Amino acid sequence: MSTQRDLAETMTAALLAHRFYLAGQSKVEIADEFGISRFKVARMLDWARESGLVRVEFDLPVPVDVKLSDEVRGAYGLDRVFVLDRAASVGERPEVRRRIGALAAMLVSEVVTEQDVLGVAWARSVNVMIESVGRFPKCPVVQLCGVQAGMDMHDRSVETVRRLADISGGDAYPIFGPLVLPDRRTTEILRRQPGIAETFGQFSALTKAVVSIGAWLPGESTVYDSVAPAERQAITERGAKAEVAARLFDGDGKPLSTGLAHHVLAISTEDLMRVPEVIALGYTAPKATAIDVVLRSGMVSTLITDTAAAERLPRLKN
Repeated sequence: MSTQRDLAETMTAALLAHRFYLAGQSKVEIADEFGISRFKVARMLDWARESGLVRVEFDLPVPVDVKLSDEVRGAYGLDRVFVLDRAASVGERPEVRRRIGALAAMLVSEVVTEQDVLGVAWARSVNVMIESVGRFPKCPVVQLCGVQAGMDMHDRSVETVRRLADISGGDAYPIFGPLVLPDRRTTEILRRQPGIAETFGQFSALTKAVVSIGAWLPGESTVYDSVAPAERQAITERGAKAEVAARLFDGDGKPLSTGLAHHVLAISTEDLMRVPEVIALGYTAPKATAIDVVLRSGMVSTLITDTAAAERLPRLKN
């Protein structure tokens, strides 16, 4: 189709575009009004965009790459995907984390209702999310796993759960205990403690959860960095690729059972997989494989990520 048109044709194309994009008329309605076929309407609308006569722009309140987000959503069959655009994905990790957390705060504030029971996993991105939450519905907030030893209180999920409950006025169910414990016996003793047992009792009632995706690599998972080198190596040899709330997944997206399951204070894989809506935060290029694995597990309904990770997802290359 030629890109050159006379003034009359250009004006007609502009009118059709105005009817379609601004007035919300269908192509059939426009065709009837102008006495032409709907196929000609479609061709003229295409020309209007290709020639630059009409430009479609998105003025989102957050820096999201709409096209890439939709590609990831379609490739993995998710309900929602938010990919930070290229400009917002550039910077030191703490700054990207802050943007991921701010986007998560906006979404969670919109989708969580007073009828929900919200689970929150330990993760720096989840914790900084709370800094951007301005309002929140009154609902129970449940901690999904213990805290990593050595983290200051500002970065601990106990504090995250407490702050979120303070904002909403809902009940808080924290876990006052370490994420990784030395052995199974210690774990079982702590799980029977009244406060921790009460929190674990909420796991079956969860309706929504916010988690972080960790890669089974140095510096990319708090659990990886917390376990002894021998156990870490053994888990690596078993094929672990990803970690969510101290639960492991192999390269096929299947839950991986190891001895680790018996000495962490965390929601079980079964309870985690049963949560109806899981919002997962996973970002940076080194986590692309882990994100792919977790998405293929079927656990996640919403992903928040950055361009560096999204562009490396295997299903986008097929």
